[in-house]
Amino acid sequence: MDEKVEAKKLLREWKKESYVFGLEILDEVGEMAKTFGDNALLVGSSSKWAQSHMQKISESLKKTGISFNTVLGARPNCPREDLYRITFQVARFKPDSIVAFGGGSTIDAAKAASFLAVFEPSEISKVLNVDWSVACSVDPFFGTGNVTKMKTATNKDIIPVIAVQAASSSAAHLTKYSNITDPVLGQKKLIVDDAITPKKALFDYGVTVGSPENLTLDGAMDGIAHCWEVFMGATGKDYFEKSKTVASLGIRLIVKNLRAALKDDIEARVALGLGTDLGGYSIMIGGTSGPHLGSFSLVDVLSHGRACAVLNPYYTVFFSSNIQEQLKILGAIFQEAGFIEKNLDLEGFEGRNLGEIVAKAMIDFNKSLGFPTTLKEAGATTSHIKRMLEAAKDPQLKMKLQNMPTPLDVDKGDIDKYMKSILKASYDGDLKKIKNK
Repeated sequence: MDEKVEAKKLLREWKKESYVFGLEILDEVGEMAKTFGDNALLVGSSSKWAQSHMQKISESLKKTGISFNTVLGARPNCPREDLYRITFQVARFKPDSIVAFGGGSTIDAAKAASFLAVFEPSEISKVLNVDWSVACSVDPFFGTGNVTKMKTATNKDIIPVIAVQAASSSAAHLTKYSNITDPVLGQKKLIVDDAITPKKALFDYGVTVGSPENLTLDGAMDGIAHCWEVFMGATGKDYFEKSKTVASLGIRLIVKNLRAALKDDIEARVALGLGTDLGGYSIMIGGTSGPHLGSFSLVDVLSHGRACAVLNPYYTVFFSSNIQEQLKILGAIFQEAGFIEKNLDLEGFEGRNLGEIVAKAMIDFNKSLGFPTTLKEAGATTSHIKRMLEAAKDPQLKMKLQNMPTPLDVDKGDIDKYMKSILKASYDGDLKKIKNK
């Protein structure tokens, strides 16, 4: 089966009628919003390349008789100030739905605003057992399942979100995750809850044509990270075969089509969008792990996609003994793309040796895109390593440690013993510094 046809089939089986994707489909947004009522809040991108698409969405809403107000979306990494600004407008206009057009940050902000504008601080304090002053913020919702707890306890519904994706990247339009950053601390945190998965989603892959090159590159690497981290963590899990199907196809589509997509070849843009969408499917099957966790502490020096791209090869070596099948599949993809010698028989390698071969191919791929391949090269400092190690000990981020194919236990000192060695290796590019568990 053709790879794009297979990807479309997988996405339709997963999302059914709740997701519309393809080309020239922005005019369907109005009908999707109409499902929830006649009053919407359009949260949108202010980027110049996106304005014609914003106009099409506005015309679609008008055509279906929906009244709406427009507010600016979120900046990269969704700073909490942007979230609060958008939440204020949601509370002010009381829309029947939120139409969010943008990349992951704007969609993540809309997801979080959809419940922050609904629950009262007194309710949050009581249900989530936090001080009233903390209940006035987004902080109580970091972690897993807290929005659902609030919905169940208060019998309140959150505001439906129609997520209109503008970038082949995080697949925020398809998932249960919302990343919010505290710019003062330089730390990103994560909300995980099925309740915040957008009720409707749309991705016109054509809107990515003409988008900035860095946005395309960063998004592609985020998609690969989603697929690869989940696939690595699927070892011994009942979803291994499903992850293998979804993740390997997603990575293959991205690696094969990225360069042509940068030249705005429309079919390559479609393939790239399908690949990153499968990254979204992957993180709804399983979870990301160490590289994503580390990226949360690098927001002041690296975009999310680049941070994951830098860290993933080093974690791949650490996990190597537990991901042999995954390594052979990824190795074959990079070998086909020219980053591993054609005459090298990957079946003849195993253990850490195989992990290092694949990791070096990942590093060479990053280098070919002009990406940094070490944290030091990216502008990070040893203080960032300390920040990453401390963040890994945060109970709200425990899920990332549990998702690893080689799990790390904070209480047993695994962070300082093993993760520190991975981060030191990623700082200066020396794979030999990585200690395997």
